[in-house]
Amino acid sequence: MKLLKITLVIVVFLVNLTIASPSWADRPKVSKNADYVQVTKTLDRLLQERESDGSTPALKQQIDELQLQKAAIASGVTWGQCRNETGNTLAIYGPASEESKFTNGTLYFLADGQTTPDNWDCAGVYLPSGIKAAGIDSTTASVFKIMDGTQLIAKRNSDTGEIVFNVPPLKDFKEGETTSIPSISQTFINSRIPSTLSAEELDD
Repeated sequence: MKLLKITLVIVVFLVNLTIASPSWADRPKVSKNADYVQVTKTLDRLLQERESDGSTPALKQQIDELQLQKAAIASGVTWGQCRNETGNTLAIYGPASEESKFTNGTLYFLADGQTTPDNWDCAGVYLPSGIKAAGIDSTTASVFKIMDGTQLIAKRNSDTGEIVFNVPPLKDFKEGETTSIPSISQTFINSRIPSTLSAEELDD
């Protein structure tokens, strides 16, 4: 009986080693994370600007926020989250599917009042040509890139009608800069049935 118990414990241990990820495995180097590289470059540029031209309250805020974003990425968070409070359906980029033709990932549709699930990487927001968004040139279609570790909220300014994000753009890609940006209208986006981004429906 003892032999049977010992054998069973050994078998369970070996199966656990086979199917479980080793807890001592090294995490991917943060220096290879594209968001970390972009944040570091921007932060270095702003620090040089402060050194040469002096600090301003706006510059200090940018630097402080980027330093916190850099720390968030370095902590190992590998996904961003998006919430739509624009009053319309929002087109967002997420994990690429096998059918995806776009290097930024797959285009999904997030209904008004919905938030992407935890651990589902919302990588960017698609902005059709002509849509006004604070801090972004709206003459062509563009993608507002979202860094890992960011909780982005998109709202609509009731006075101007433009989309306002709770974080400043670190990088946005314009149509023509990359072949991965499609040309679709907000009317088309509004006509889409919202995407199911996990096994369960998104929570309101």
